[in-house]
Amino acid sequence: MAYTAKNGGTQTALSDINITPLVDVVLVLLVIFMITAPVLQSGIQVNVPRTKTVKQITQQRTVVTIDREQRVYLDDKPVNVNDLPALLQEKNGANPANRVIYLRSDERVPFGAFASVMDAVKQAGITNVSIVTRPIQSPSEP
Repeated sequence: MAYTAKNGGTQTALSDINITPLVDVVLVLLVIFMITAPVLQSGIQVNVPRTKTVKQITQQRTVVTIDREQRVYLDDKPVNVNDLPALLQEKNGANPANRVIYLRSDERVPFGAFASVMDAVKQAGITNVSIVTRPIQSPSEP
């Protein structure tokens, strides 16, 4: 923006905002969010079995997951099945309300692997175990 001074000369205003640094910062933040967003949304891919009766999960509880390769996870963190009882006792503490877990297992996991995880859960003193399933879809649904 230019204006005329009292002596007749033209001067430019210094009120122009340089937005180049702002654009640089915004682009860097955009790149950071584009890289981290898929990582935050990633979970353990488990194809849980289908059943006719499915109860909706209403509370946030401890989740033990067994994936297709029989790896065991405690709340999305890989654990050794032998360490699971101690980790569950440490996580749930002595509060009886916390002594409920959800067990997610891929439908292709052998029963022996499922049974060993159930045994580890019982060793931790947890008897209230809910098995996560998904509803059977009608033939018209994909």
